[in-house]
Amino acid sequence: MARVCEMTGKKVMVGNNVSHSKRRTKRTFYPNLITKKFFIPEENKWVSMKISTSALRTINKIGISAAMKRMREKGSL
Repeated sequence: MARVCEMTGKKVMVGNNVSHSKRRTKRTFYPNLITKKFFIPEENKWVSMKISTSALRTINKIGISAAMKRMREKGSL
């Protein structure tokens, strides 16, 4: 499975390592992803999702149902 957040769509970015002599070599920046299980009371089932920690903060703030509704409207879920 790819390193992509299922809620926000965050994925791997590419950049440069810059040494003291300003020599640049390619590197990758990985998103901070976790695998978490959520209970959705409307559907009465558990859902396992790979999400970023920023998406987890959003879910904790507004709830899993509202977050999933927002992502469906946005088109990323």
